[in-house]
Amino acid sequence: MFKLFGGKKSDHPMADLKEARRILEEVALSDGFQALDELRSWHESVRVAEDFKHEHKAQLAFLIDEAAQIHLRKLARDYFASPRLSKVQESRLWTAIHSYWGEAAHAFVALIDAHAEGASGLKGSIAQLTVRALRALAQQMKWAYMRYGPFDEGIWGVVAKVYALAETRKYARTRVPVYPLVPGDSSPEQEFLRAVMLSASSPDSLLPLEIELAERLIAHFAESFTLVLDQQPDIAYWIDLATSQPPLRLARPPKHAPTLRFFAAGPAIVQLEQLLGKVKLQNAVPSEVNLGGTYEPAMVLDVLNHLALYWSAKPPERRHQRHRVKSRLSVTHGIDGVLVALGVSSSLDFEAGSVDSWIVENVSAGGFGVTVPNVRGEWLKINCLLGLQPEGGDNWVIGLVRRFNRDSPQQGSVGIQTLSRYPLNVQLRMQSGEFANSAGTETGIVLDAQALNTATEVQLLLRAGVLGEGHAQGLEFDHDGKTFLLLPQGVTDHGDDYELVRFRLMIRDTGE
Repeated sequence: MFKLFGGKKSDHPMADLKEARRILEEVALSDGFQALDELRSWHESVRVAEDFKHEHKAQLAFLIDEAAQIHLRKLARDYFASPRLSKVQESRLWTAIHSYWGEAAHAFVALIDAHAEGASGLKGSIAQLTVRALRALAQQMKWAYMRYGPFDEGIWGVVAKVYALAETRKYARTRVPVYPLVPGDSSPEQEFLRAVMLSASSPDSLLPLEIELAERLIAHFAESFTLVLDQQPDIAYWIDLATSQPPLRLARPPKHAPTLRFFAAGPAIVQLEQLLGKVKLQNAVPSEVNLGGTYEPAMVLDVLNHLALYWSAKPPERRHQRHRVKSRLSVTHGIDGVLVALGVSSSLDFEAGSVDSWIVENVSAGGFGVTVPNVRGEWLKINCLLGLQPEGGDNWVIGLVRRFNRDSPQQGSVGIQTLSRYPLNVQLRMQSGEFANSAGTETGIVLDAQALNTATEVQLLLRAGVLGEGHAQGLEFDHDGKTFLLLPQGVTDHGDDYELVRFRLMIRDTGE
């Protein structure tokens, strides 16, 4: 039984609301890491205090969370500002943010549990407590997506329980301010939809900054999302509020249950397509779209196209049938690793561990699904370039990482798109001038060597930046007694150290 606050005087530092505000003002002056650590500790301290009334705990939870927001925004900006954070820097930033949201979620959910069990004093603030709880839980999941897992298996069960209570008690659509002095309000239903729509948007195939942009865009469109009790023709996803399962795609109708909820982008898909058109036309993001910063229109377009694909009434299906297998795959990574595998360079020492061994779980004409038994280093990420040699083979295949999920800190599962089964390395020359290196040439990798004599277009893998600004310089190379002329048409994909460039192809017979 909780003691009533106000009888025997509590010795807790935050027993007095005025003193609590003074403490939080002092915490606000600390650097972001220290402040979030202290605020996380205050959440825990207030949550376990036995001599506080629940309404006092709620007031303190709100105040502590509000004090944290400026530090969370600052550390998140630092996290995304540098694409090459060291492992120590990344871990420190990620841990500070993820840990805070975990403790904040715990604090708000504990108060919602107390309300569900009949505690007095929370009815007037329960909608706002629920909005904050769902926001904190969604942020906790978002930051887990940033690392592609591992994921807390029970977190969707908590989200479902919190939202189901809001429906039962008839405050799911009650709109409240989320934070004081911050424009815009929300409701438990809208926060729930924001969480399930991000999950349905395939964050495991986005880079961390793209996940951040996807979440911002989801927030922008959130009021237009659809949530219904019954399956409808244009609804692509569902979730069961009685389980801890994440949202699932509607591949086949689930067994009917009163706890099923079906959701979709609804009118937001039309709004998204309109925004896509504006960004393309203006080559800029409209000012009314708050992305939390300024980003290149090309990156925003990539994310908008990704969301359009997964928000469609018919989300993308596998183009190729997958077959279950169990075999080993030798893997090297990056443009240097691929060039070594193709025999162009000896800059890597394969015997010193530059080649990993992964386990193929399934294979199709389009790629592989693999298990990575030991994730080594920080290089494994979305769009990473791979050289792949199936067990027993002597040829190397080139692929890209398209999906990544960590099953544990050391083990993960990866979806690989096959780029080339017949790569050919060639020595490229500029049609006018020379490359700025001692040899005056650059190595490129033709993806489809078998089509060279018949194709009018070809794709090449090049080191990042080889073509320079504008990608306008024509290239050429010799092969089988012919000179092939290449006119750049655009970059179709890129990573940290490579660009995949599409060229118009012409052939000049050298007469040899």
